[in-house]
Amino acid sequence: MEIDSVRVESSVWVGNRRYRALLSGWYFSWTELDKKNREKKTVSVPIGEVVAVAEGRVEIQPQKKAEDVDRDFTLFYVKRRNGSGGKGTTWTLGRTQFCCPSRDLRDQWVAQLKTALKTHCSSRPHRLLVFINPYGGKKRGKQIYHSLVAPLFELAGISSHVVVTERANQARDHILKKDLTGFDGVVCVGGDGMFSELLHGVIGRTQQEAGISEHDPTVMLQPCDLHIGIIPAGSTDCVCFATVGVNDPVTSALHIIIGDSQPLDVCSVHHQSTLVRYSVSLVGYGFYGDVLAESERHRWMGPLRYDYSGCLVYLCNRSYRGIVQYLPADPQISSPRDNTRCLSGCRVCSESTERLFPHSDSCSSLYSRQLSQYSAETEGEWISVEGRFRCVSLTCMSSSCPKSPKGLSPSAHLADGTGDLILVRDTNPLGFLTYLHRHTNTQDQFDLPFVEVHRVKAVRFCLPPEEDNDFGEEGREQPGVLEGVLEDPEKLRESDIESCRDGSQQYLAETQKREMKEKGKKRELFCGLCCRKPPAVSVWNCDGEILPYTEISCRVRGQLVRLFARGIEDEGGSQKCREGSRNCKGRCVLHT
Repeated sequence: MEIDSVRVESSVWVGNRRYRALLSGWYFSWTELDKKNREKKTVSVPIGEVVAVAEGRVEIQPQKKAEDVDRDFTLFYVKRRNGSGGKGTTWTLGRTQFCCPSRDLRDQWVAQLKTALKTHCSSRPHRLLVFINPYGGKKRGKQIYHSLVAPLFELAGISSHVVVTERANQARDHILKKDLTGFDGVVCVGGDGMFSELLHGVIGRTQQEAGISEHDPTVMLQPCDLHIGIIPAGSTDCVCFATVGVNDPVTSALHIIIGDSQPLDVCSVHHQSTLVRYSVSLVGYGFYGDVLAESERHRWMGPLRYDYSGCLVYLCNRSYRGIVQYLPADPQISSPRDNTRCLSGCRVCSESTERLFPHSDSCSSLYSRQLSQYSAETEGEWISVEGRFRCVSLTCMSSSCPKSPKGLSPSAHLADGTGDLILVRDTNPLGFLTYLHRHTNTQDQFDLPFVEVHRVKAVRFCLPPEEDNDFGEEGREQPGVLEGVLEDPEKLRESDIESCRDGSQQYLAETQKREMKEKGKKRELFCGLCCRKPPAVSVWNCDGEILPYTEISCRVRGQLVRLFARGIEDEGGSQKCREGSRNCKGRCVLHT
């Protein structure tokens, strides 16, 4: 029975008011009637956003309780709440209790609504593997999950296996090595670092099962079927903010429950023929790398260390020489200066799917290697830029966060197979401060003479010959970082990206050792960093982790993973569709 053919209609009561309830097509709606049967306010909920339907009177807050009333049933659904002060739209759990004229009619409503859910929402997850980072952000991961998320999962009939992590990369290792049969997705309760672990685990396992080498930058990787969910509980939660629009645990949990699916581009970072790490938000050299390196010395400060380190690094007024080569994307498709935003249902991302996967209907897992090899003849001409830069940044998304609502690149897309390369050349301190400040307001940060931005498919970075010769290996590998691994490249292959997380800690240890050797040199708190000898090279910040190499190559992997999300919703376009529109498939917002 197709859902379009289902139509159920009757009178019901909500409290002491009479309504006409209607289940038709993709929607369930109820319209208030006055004493003369004249219609008043109507509330319409897409079937795709119904969380659960239960017999009787059911409540889950402050704790779940159910009262079996013969003629009543309770509907739980997604309810939107527009944020104030320019904040995004949050989702809350809507609850409405209906009373029917008879028990038989109540049973009919419950049965039809449950049938509609099974028919329309077959892609919803039923079993999830949940990883909780108890140390991330404000260390509230376990509290957030058990008090806000777990009751929603239980209400929706989702079973979950919870793993509270005790060490770095435990989640990644679990995904790579354990049996995941029966799981419909993996969920992280934590920040961007925890998400990165799941990202590396899901991609690594998928490539292993497909027999594809992650270290070959010329091979298109196999897209991952296992969805990733993010419950924000970290310091910045950039990935969640850029894909959902808010950092709210309940909103993210509801996206997971209704089975939203958002493809996401991933950037693979290589050194020579070895995969170093994957990135989705930022691969940054210069200012952003220096801030991360400095923040490692002040981990005791918590999230405040990033603001503190940012001020210190800015005062140092550093710039670095380098050669940036990039492979430009097709400018006819989109541009980083076109003043558009990647929102839910983005046309550019939707049209990119067919371009990225022309043979996606093939059931062979070998199609990636056989048909999607990157061809030197078709990928285009590489462009080279040499100079002295304040920072070099590559991002596959807007990288927005609460402190920077528009992000590093406001017009970047989540799933178009491209990234935005931002080059900030050396300039005076006031000019660079203007660039940084524009990230926090509505002014165009690219509208400055020393800033350029390019939409790209791949990027290479190396040091100029004279710089490389003057400073030797320091220009190629970070001193003291991963010495044992770098002596034998095979060790990096065997341990994958685990050593890159260790790189941040080892960078801190080596920095402290060098400072201890400088006996008799006392520095003041705020001038210490500025008074040091300027380093020859910076470090790469890859989604909050320091990379052990300076010379790297990056390639954007289009729609490599899928998140339980739908992109940022357009607040101004929520009332455009009406009941009966088959194009929206029940995804439109018709209720408040």
